[in-house]
Amino acid sequence: MSGTAELAIDAAFAARLFDELAARTGDAPGITRAAYGEGEQIAHDMMIREAQALGLTHRIDPAGNLYLTYEGRDPALKPWVVGSHLDSVPHGGNFDGAAGVIAGLCAVRALIEAGLRPRRSITVMAIRAEESNWFPLSYLGSRAALGLLPAESLSTPRSDTGLSLRAHMSRLGLDPARVGVGQVHLDPAELHGFIELHIEQGPVLEAAQVPVGFVTGIAGSFRYRAARILGEWGHSGAVPRGHRHDAVFALADLITALDRLWGEVLEGGESATITFGEIGTDPALHGFSKVPGEAGFCLDVRSPSPACLERIHAGLLHIVAGIEAARGVRFNLGARSGSAPARLDEALRARLAAVAEGCGAGFTELASGAGHDTAVFANAGVPAALVFLRNQNGSHNPDEAMEMADFAVGADILARLLARDDND
Repeated sequence: MSGTAELAIDAAFAARLFDELAARTGDAPGITRAAYGEGEQIAHDMMIREAQALGLTHRIDPAGNLYLTYEGRDPALKPWVVGSHLDSVPHGGNFDGAAGVIAGLCAVRALIEAGLRPRRSITVMAIRAEESNWFPLSYLGSRAALGLLPAESLSTPRSDTGLSLRAHMSRLGLDPARVGVGQVHLDPAELHGFIELHIEQGPVLEAAQVPVGFVTGIAGSFRYRAARILGEWGHSGAVPRGHRHDAVFALADLITALDRLWGEVLEGGESATITFGEIGTDPALHGFSKVPGEAGFCLDVRSPSPACLERIHAGLLHIVAGIEAARGVRFNLGARSGSAPARLDEALRARLAAVAEGCGAGFTELASGAGHDTAVFANAGVPAALVFLRNQNGSHNPDEAMEMADFAVGADILARLLARDDND
């Protein structure tokens, strides 16, 4: 398509939306946009308002995912879908997720202002409930859109309210019954591709001093969110070591052994992360002079390799059995959850890189250790790409520090790719 030289991303438009999101969903320190809660809904309503001002059509599926469409010259062609999520972790940063939705709007806005209407329609998607700390379900909104969310998921309680996913959907006037029967709103076979822009959640782009990165693959995971070690309470001075069933020492053994296994995995050339994000004893029962009879923890293991995940899981079970025998305790790991790794589309990544080179934008390629909705689309057979934007202070914290100049580079690359007519 001719005329792409006229494309220009309006960074002031994006900054206004980010500022409004921060003001309206602020929850010091940081912001909170709970899945199927007030903050997330505020963000969705803002995007509808902006889409209407641009003349886009909007639809909402039974799970509450939002679709803002700029119709192409040939609506019969398979459309592009671009976007991300609008929910956040509690007291998180303002850019995680929201940058991808706003980048999609900025790209479409640039096309409209340049008088460009691509052949393919472009849908900016605002995805519900990506952050699984609210509901312990990976990629809730995107799986629902593709008809992949199990019906029993609707009974899952939200972490802060205790109300079910079904109840939260119903409160917003959505249709959980249609979600429960696996109704497909997006057919993977009818999509040309999916592209998500997202702030990088680590230091790679900052260290490389480049504004954007193109992701090669997304790690999968296994998780135990409510594991417990059951021992025996006792007097700290009266119970000798050989008679103790100390849950905290058992937990320390587990942490040390898994750290050793992690090192072996890395030395073997594989990639993985192992995290104990929460550990503790019951404050209603523990005490200064008590041998702890119970300890709780959550475990998050990630790797781009399914075989590596299973190797670590087998190692976990072997370690647990050894600690139970040595310490006289019992492990109750609880329910296992997780997500599948995803390899992203090489051809689409190469086209994005070619656009970046044409713009003179510095970039690198990297893997994502964090999960993203892009993985759901990729594993469903949709050509999918994930573009990282440089961020100086990580994510899931109030100090996310994406520069608007870097955001503009990423949105410009997106707009120029979408404008092309040679991407059939």
